[in-house]
Amino acid sequence: MRTRGPVPGVRLRRASRLAQLPVGAAAGATLGRLRVLGGADPDLVHRQLRSANAARTRRVLGGLKGGALKAGQLLATVEALFPADPEQRWADALHGLTGDAGGLPFHRVEPVLADGLGSDWRRWLIELDPVSSAAASIGQVHRGRWYDGREVAVKLQYPGTAAALAADLSAVGLATRAAAVVARGMALPPLVAELRVRLVEELDYAREAAAQRRFAEGFADDPDVAIPSVVEHAEGVLVSTWLDGQPLAPWSTRAEASERNRIGAIYQRFQLSAPARTGLLHTDPHPGNFRVCPDGRLGVLDFGSVLHLPEGMPRSFGALISAMVGAQPRLVGDRLRAGGFIDRTADVDVRRLMDYLSPFTIPAAEEMFSYSPSWLRSQFGKLGDPRDPDFSVALQLRLPPEQLFTQRVWLGVVGVLCLLQATVPVAGELRRWLPGFAD
Repeated sequence: MRTRGPVPGVRLRRASRLAQLPVGAAAGATLGRLRVLGGADPDLVHRQLRSANAARTRRVLGGLKGGALKAGQLLATVEALFPADPEQRWADALHGLTGDAGGLPFHRVEPVLADGLGSDWRRWLIELDPVSSAAASIGQVHRGRWYDGREVAVKLQYPGTAAALAADLSAVGLATRAAAVVARGMALPPLVAELRVRLVEELDYAREAAAQRRFAEGFADDPDVAIPSVVEHAEGVLVSTWLDGQPLAPWSTRAEASERNRIGAIYQRFQLSAPARTGLLHTDPHPGNFRVCPDGRLGVLDFGSVLHLPEGMPRSFGALISAMVGAQPRLVGDRLRAGGFIDRTADVDVRRLMDYLSPFTIPAAEEMFSYSPSWLRSQFGKLGDPRDPDFSVALQLRLPPEQLFTQRVWLGVVGVLCLLQATVPVAGELRRWLPGFAD
C-alpha cells in the first residue's frame, strides 16, 4: 500500500499538540506549588492536578489518533504503575482510550466505504448506523446488516491515516518510555523499529483479514473464545460478523471475583496458546480489544497487529524463564548468551540480573497466582528506577528482534490480569504452551 508523507505543517501541528502533555503538566505543577504556598489544601490541589493531567492526556492522545493514541493504549495496560489515584482519574482516561476514542462524522468516512465496496455499497450493506459504535487509533466501527441478513461490524480506516501515522511515529517514543517503567530492556532502538513496522502493517486490512481468519480457524472449537468471522475486506474497509459483549475494563469493575478469575484465565490462555494454534501472536493485548460476551466467552477483536511465529513462542524465551524460576545462575547465564539476550563476551553479574528481573518470574514459579495493581506497583515499579543498584546490570540486556513483541505482549498480559485482579493458573499453562519452559 502506498503512503504519502505528511506535509511539514501537519507534522508541526501534531508535534505541538503532543507537546501539550509535558508543557501542560509542568505549568500545572508550578501553579499547584504556588497555590499550596498561598495556603491552599495540598491534597485538594493534587487531586485537581491529577484530574487535569488525566483529562489532557485523554483529549490530546484521543484527538490525535494514530501512533499517539497507540501510545496511550499501551499506557492503559500498565495503568497500575501510575501514582496512587483514589479518584481513578488516570484509569478512566486511559481505559477510555481503549474503548472509544471518538469517531468522525459519517460523511468523512463514507468515501472510504465507497472506494472499497463501490459506489453501490448499499447493495451489500442494506443497513448501516451512521454513528460509529467504536473508534480506535486508525479507524472506526459502524454496526450494520449484510445483504444476507448477518449483523456485521464495518471497520473503516480514517482518510489520510497513512500520512497521519507517519507524522505520529515519533509518539512511539512515549510508548517505549512507558514500557521502560517496567522493563528497561524494552526501551531499545530495535523495539522502536519493530513498533514502526507493526503500526504500518495495521494499515493493511487485507493482511488483518488473513490474520483474523487464521485466528477464527485456530479457535473454532474453543468453547471459551469467540473470534468474529471475516465477511468482506477491501482497501480501508473490513467487514466482520458482529460480536456482542461488554468491554473488558468497565466489566472488570462490576464483576464478581470468580468471574474475573475465569475470564483472566481464558485471556491468559488465549495469549499463550495462539502461536501454537495459529502460528501468530496477538500483539495488541490492551483491554479495549477484548469483550465479555453474553454467553460468557471472551471475545477478541482487532487482528491488525500480529507477529508471525510459525514454530510457536520462542523456545529461548521459555528456557530463560525456566532457568530463572529454578534459581540456577550458571544456567541462566548460559541461556542468556545462547538466546542472544546478552553479548557472549560480556561480564554480567547474573545473580543481580536475576534479582532485577525476578518480578517477571515470580508468577511463573506458582501454580496459582493472584495479580493485583498493588502487586504490579510493588514488584515492577523498581525496574525502571536508575537509582536501583541492579539498574546498570539490566542495561546490558539486548533483546533479539523475535523477542521484542513477546516481551511487550507479556507486559500487556500482566497489566490486564492486574486490572482484572484475577487469580489464575500460571506454571501449568506455561508448561503446556511455552516451549522451553519445561526443559
